[in-house]
Amino acid sequence: MQKKQLTKLKTFLSKPRNLLIVTHWSPDGDAMGSSLGLYNFLKKLQHKVTVITPNDYPPFLNWLPGNKNVRIFSQEPALCKKITAKAELIFCLDFNSLKRIDKLGDEVAASKAPKVIVDHHLQPDGFAHYLYHDVKSSSTAELIYSLICEMGLKKLMNADIANCLYTGIMTDTGSFRFPSATSKTHRTAADLIDAGANNSEAYNRIFDTNSADRVKLLGFCLGEKLKIFPEYRTGLISLSGDEMQQFNYRKGDTEGFVNYALSVSGIRFAVFFAERDEIIKCSFRSKGSFDVNAFARKHFEGGGHANASGGMSKRTLDQTIAYFISLLPSYSKKLNK
Repeated sequence: MQKKQLTKLKTFLSKPRNLLIVTHWSPDGDAMGSSLGLYNFLKKLQHKVTVITPNDYPPFLNWLPGNKNVRIFSQEPALCKKITAKAELIFCLDFNSLKRIDKLGDEVAASKAPKVIVDHHLQPDGFAHYLYHDVKSSSTAELIYSLICEMGLKKLMNADIANCLYTGIMTDTGSFRFPSATSKTHRTAADLIDAGANNSEAYNRIFDTNSADRVKLLGFCLGEKLKIFPEYRTGLISLSGDEMQQFNYRKGDTEGFVNYALSVSGIRFAVFFAERDEIIKCSFRSKGSFDVNAFARKHFEGGGHANASGGMSKRTLDQTIAYFISLLPSYSKKLNK
């Protein structure tokens, strides 16, 4: 964000406003960590703030400070429409296209309120009045921390803000193991711990609260559903709706499963397909220079990061798998580079 824009935004926020924060469909740790971190920060500035998500999110994120005040558009559409219409400024976090917030996007587009994108995904759409964007950032939560600091308001940082932002960074960096976790990321995490973030508690809340069903589902995926294509250095896991129900699937239960396929020695490209709501949700991960953002955009109506992207398919699960496998020969050189 240019200094002039930053000054203008800070001036706008210098008196109490009616503010709205929205984040993407099926929010993850970074979406909720950045949104609730910003929520708690703006509350300290005496603003009236609401967080709206397009749909529900995993229960392991419900401990985040401010969670009880989140509104879910799919559950309360009329109320959420009224809140959106009254907003004086709308923060759009962890997404850069209104398509990523489904029907909520129509309401945000119709609002005359200025929009602020804070995001780290590739190729942002041009719908925002303010753009705080860096594809090299580990997470949107890290960008929220930087934004607070650049506005000269780091002194307002407290434990609630810090716990939310730390959680967002931790989850989006794979517990700081992805290449996106730079020295700046680690310095930010240290600052958040100094401000009151409980790093051990955050990890336990996110990763050590698995149900027995989720652990069994993971075992089923690894034992029965993992397919390896060594000639293409690719791993694939797929789950049908019936298979998920056998293990009493709850939202968030398959979070991170794709990374197990990527962890196999020699694998550079991993995909996870899950049958949900009559479409196939796709998660793509890669190592090195293989660009899954370009792959997802071209073939699966998706996108994201160069090494981590999502997408969807309106084919059946079997058709989606067959289509994916049919694409691999044309990527053989890149995958074996």
